[in-house]
Amino acid sequence: MINEMQIRAARALIDWSQGDLAEKSGLALATIKRMEKLGPGRSSVDNAQAVQAALEAAGVLFIASNGNGPGVRLRDRPA
Repeated sequence: MINEMQIRAARALIDWSQGDLAEKSGLALATIKRMEKLGPGRSSVDNAQAVQAALEAAGVLFIASNGNGPGVRLRDRPA
């Protein structure tokens, strides 16, 4: 599961506000704020999946912990 730092970093990569993420994921702004503060583990699995799916649809790749911690990056886009 993604974590709160990955959500914030992903939003920064694609220049989305919390409101943008709320709209794209179909969740309330308060839910996004809570997830970014307390972590998605404090929300339902469905909500965490909605956030992850919205960010992935915008081109974000989530990187699992690989010894250096979890992260995010942008998907390569065709030139």
